[in-house]
Amino acid sequence: MRIAYLIGTLATQGGTARMVTEKANMLATELGYDVTIITTVQRQNEPNTYSLSEKVKQVNLEIPFYSQYNYKYPKRLWIKWSINRLMHKSVNEIVNSINPDILLGIGQYKADLVSSVKCRAKKIIECHEARVFTLAGFGKKLSFLSRIILSIDRSRYFRAIERNADAIATLTEEDKLLWKKAKRVDVIPNFSTMKVSKYSDCTNKRVIAVGRLEWEKGYGRLLEVWKIVSYRHPDWKLDIFGEGSLQSAMETIIRNNAIKNLEIHNFTHDISLEFTNSSICVLTSCYEGFSLVILEAMKHGVPCVAFNCPFGPGSIIQDSLNGFLVNDGDIRLFAERLCLMIEDTKMRKEFSQEAIKRAKVFNRDVVINKWKKLFEELTCLNHESES
Repeated sequence: MRIAYLIGTLATQGGTARMVTEKANMLATELGYDVTIITTVQRQNEPNTYSLSEKVKQVNLEIPFYSQYNYKYPKRLWIKWSINRLMHKSVNEIVNSINPDILLGIGQYKADLVSSVKCRAKKIIECHEARVFTLAGFGKKLSFLSRIILSIDRSRYFRAIERNADAIATLTEEDKLLWKKAKRVDVIPNFSTMKVSKYSDCTNKRVIAVGRLEWEKGYGRLLEVWKIVSYRHPDWKLDIFGEGSLQSAMETIIRNNAIKNLEIHNFTHDISLEFTNSSICVLTSCYEGFSLVILEAMKHGVPCVAFNCPFGPGSIIQDSLNGFLVNDGDIRLFAERLCLMIEDTKMRKEFSQEAIKRAKVFNRDVVINKWKKLFEELTCLNHESES
């Protein structure tokens, strides 16, 4: 079977680029599929963040999509139209030269274009974040005109996907319910290929947070929580692993509020070691598609405390069994739950054992078989219509 993926770039950190890379590797090496990843904006000299198998082909179109933001309205609209026209032409040409059986797009990036490519392939849009947050512009400072244009574009975007895509794959049941007009919606969660060489014994006085330093990850909320917790437990430390546009602002907040025992570290390729050396993982995101961080922490036996934001954490954590789910935005309650886990070593270790069991539910073979089943059912329909 021939599979083609369209994504903006693989030269970035984050769950989407990582999952696309790992999924492509598995489809090519274990199922023997012919897999090509098409990137639209990645430069030829930009290395991928995550290792791509030699069996997976990659084509970089190098379209200068973001150059439109160098211009003000109304000229920006003309530049945007010209770039989108170039992208549409380039994508259609490369897809038809590959001639895939399945064409996959990413929900938050050019999914309308993927859905409308004129080719024989069945089109699937996989959503790495909930529909309600896709292209919503939360956390961004936009002018009144930009917000109007964004609202119009967003409505058109979803209509195009629902009208043209053969299937949509969401990460959670909650997100599935939001795609009422789609032809077909399958729930296929993420998986983790991270190898665990050693479980955490949950004795180190260390809390860990992992993720891009961006608005949606809710680090402002985490700093509020840690200010409370560090006062009550000055012998515990919070280590944050990630990079992003908010690092300088976070460091200013930490200094101005004299928040103790907190350190921000750069992105690391050996996050498994950091999980092993931690006793609790925290996640304060405003929204999540699924949260690989929670899954991978639990694989290491690290229990989590997370806001029950839309929609990921509640799909993984079972409250008071293998971690704590906290009402979204309740800073005080989050701090109380984190302190409870810090203070009760017996409970923390019981949660750890349950977390390991829970993580096994998201077995990679089970998830990949769901993808395989979806591909085969769609291509079977294709063959029936051709015959």
